[in-house]
Amino acid sequence: MVEEEEFEFAEDLEAILHLTPEVQLAIEQVFPSQDPLDRADFNAVEYINTLFPTEQSLANIDDVVNKIRLKIRRLDDNIRTVVRGQTNVGQDGRQALEEAQIAIQQLFGKIKDIKDKAEKSEQMVKEITRDIKQLDHAKRHLTTSITTLNHLHMLAGGVDSLEAMTRKRQYGEVANLLQGVVNVLEHFHKYMGIPQIRQLSERVKAAQSELGTQILADFEEAFPSQGSKRPGGPSNVLRDACLVANVLDPRIKQEIIKKFIRQHLSEYLVLFQENQDVAWLDKIDRRYAWIKRQLVDYEEKYGRMFPEEWFMTERIAVEFCHITRVELAKVMRTRAKEIEVKLLLFAIQRTTNFEGLLAKRFTGCTLTDTPGQKRPESPLEPTNPFLEEEPGEDVGTEKDDDLAKPRKPKAPDNPFHGIVSKCFEPHLYVYIESQDKNLGELIDRFVADFRAQGPPKAGTEEGGAVLPSCADLFVYYKKCMVQCSQLSTGEPMIALTTVFQKFLREYAWKILSGNLPKSSSNSGGLTITSLLKEKEGSETAKFTVDELCLICSILSTAEYCLATTQQLEEKLKEKVDKILVERINLTGEMDTFSTVISNSIQLLVQDLDAACDPALTAMSKMPWQSVEHVGDQSPYVTSIIMHIKQNVPIIRDNLASTRKYFTQFCIKFTNSFIPKFINHLFRCKPISMVGAEQLLLDTHSLKTVLLDLPSIGSQVLRKAPASYTKIVVKGMTRAEMILKVVMAPHEPPVVFVDNYIKLLADGNPETFQKILDMKGLKRSEQSSMLELFRQRLPTPPSGADGGPSLSFSAPTPEQESSRIRKLEKLIKKRL
Repeated sequence: MVEEEEFEFAEDLEAILHLTPEVQLAIEQVFPSQDPLDRADFNAVEYINTLFPTEQSLANIDDVVNKIRLKIRRLDDNIRTVVRGQTNVGQDGRQALEEAQIAIQQLFGKIKDIKDKAEKSEQMVKEITRDIKQLDHAKRHLTTSITTLNHLHMLAGGVDSLEAMTRKRQYGEVANLLQGVVNVLEHFHKYMGIPQIRQLSERVKAAQSELGTQILADFEEAFPSQGSKRPGGPSNVLRDACLVANVLDPRIKQEIIKKFIRQHLSEYLVLFQENQDVAWLDKIDRRYAWIKRQLVDYEEKYGRMFPEEWFMTERIAVEFCHITRVELAKVMRTRAKEIEVKLLLFAIQRTTNFEGLLAKRFTGCTLTDTPGQKRPESPLEPTNPFLEEEPGEDVGTEKDDDLAKPRKPKAPDNPFHGIVSKCFEPHLYVYIESQDKNLGELIDRFVADFRAQGPPKAGTEEGGAVLPSCADLFVYYKKCMVQCSQLSTGEPMIALTTVFQKFLREYAWKILSGNLPKSSSNSGGLTITSLLKEKEGSETAKFTVDELCLICSILSTAEYCLATTQQLEEKLKEKVDKILVERINLTGEMDTFSTVISNSIQLLVQDLDAACDPALTAMSKMPWQSVEHVGDQSPYVTSIIMHIKQNVPIIRDNLASTRKYFTQFCIKFTNSFIPKFINHLFRCKPISMVGAEQLLLDTHSLKTVLLDLPSIGSQVLRKAPASYTKIVVKGMTRAEMILKVVMAPHEPPVVFVDNYIKLLADGNPETFQKILDMKGLKRSEQSSMLELFRQRLPTPPSGADGGPSLSFSAPTPEQESSRIRKLEKLIKKRL
């Protein structure tokens, strides 16, 4: 009965104490336990099965039950102790709460008392400081009033003293007093509504106006506009007057400076009038010598009269420059027909030297005060090999290799550049016309010298080198450019550029293109007999060795002109004004030199190509059907190789400085020779099997020679460029494939046609027709073959052009090389 009640109680307890997962997790964290009885998913059946896994284990069931009952009694004791311990907890908590509330009330009362006392203290402090604030304000107002009264006393006394000193012309005392009065008056700006203050301000202004009028009158009396200057040095009165003028309106200072400089330069206007003999350009040195003497005289007599910050010496020099520029422009406009280039350059040279002297002596700080005068803009940094030239440097003696020297350090800007020499710019057309004439004579001299000396000889240092006239031309260009840039960076530079363009084209036409050897048609040809009798070393090329050297020399010169013209264009753009940069364009002249280069290469290609033509003609006329055995390379191959070995080393040695154009020559020759060789190959008909094998061996020999063409006959073995090798392999592989198709049996026809399509990758029926002609098939057989060829052609992809050529994957060069080696072994076995 007891056990049943305990079981029912356990069920009720389990139903009541169903805890949430969160609570169960918290309990496990606070009281970690490994006991299965403490697990939330405790299962009694599993636990009993764990205790008694077998029937034999039931023998100790009594011990297990006793242990569990003992554990239950211990838990009941623990629970009972805890419950009894919590009986008085509620009462203790209420008592503690009441004590806390009482303590809070007592604390609140103390805080209130402190607050009341603080308010009383604050009120007491306000009452104490109220009187102190009033006293402080009174002190501040009193101090301001005393200071203002002192300033007013100083102002009134200063104005009285200023008026008295002005009447007595005591400028030394006035200079210091006036500045102080002006500074004191600034404190009374906010009191201008007071009549007395306004009256004092008006008296100060009146005194300043009277001082200005009086000082100007004193200077007019000392330095009258009409008549000569007063003898002797400057007076102390005028020196003190200048100090007063510094404090007065700036217009007074400017008026004093203007009148003094005008009076100081009045003699210059008389001595160098337009109708005077010394006013002309040939005596321009006298102008600059006069101003030098005047500046020295000024420093001795009046240097201490004017303050240093007025820069009077520089102002006199600047005004002299402005007057000189106007007077020179007027004289040159009147006597424009008398201006010669030497006279103009002499005047410009002397003027620029004088401007450089001014830059060394003065800073140019007064130029910004002069209306209409601006500092010159800084030139761009040089970015090409042309060197910066110092003024007056003789660039005509420089050699062309000076272009490779390091650049000279850039000279500082001259703020006086163009202050006088600007007047020569409208007349620089005389200089431009002179340079046009000189360059024309220079080109004519180059032509005459070339005809007199003849072309460069083979085996000499001149052979294949740049023509000396080219370097002379660009050195002269450089001299003209530097000289003109010193004269002007405006429209004259554009005009000079036009002259440069004109004679660059003339040089390209008269010296370069005009001296290229003429290509004549070769009327004669080699017969098979003459070809077989041709000895090694015989001359069959159209051009002699000297002519080949001349072509290479012209090519090298054109390449030098092309590169130097590009540098010249960059340098001109640096020298000219920024707004005119876009008008400098030498692209047409560079294209002209490029055309000369292309024509020279084409002449070299045509010469070697024409030398090989008789051998190719002999190849097409040989009876290939009657060849009985395969031997060494044919005589026509030996002839072609001989011509290549004759011409290519000469061209390579003479184009050593322009390697890229030698590579272009090799590429162009290969692109011309291989198609021509294939066309002559088609003319070899009919061909027997042995004849085709011989031709295949000859083709392989030519392919080997062409691959070694860039370094043939050279002691230095250099690998040919990949682009060139690719062209040779592609072209000669096609020739080999043609011969392989010819060697293939035409029976059965389907296999022959498929083999042709696979090897040649050419869908043109005309090419297929030529192959059939080479095989010597009859017309009836060719018709059926052509019909089968058209049927077997693969269908071109949709959207592709309907042309006859198709794209197939050609065998790789490695595969072709392997096939050639097999063919050589086969030929050796037959031999």
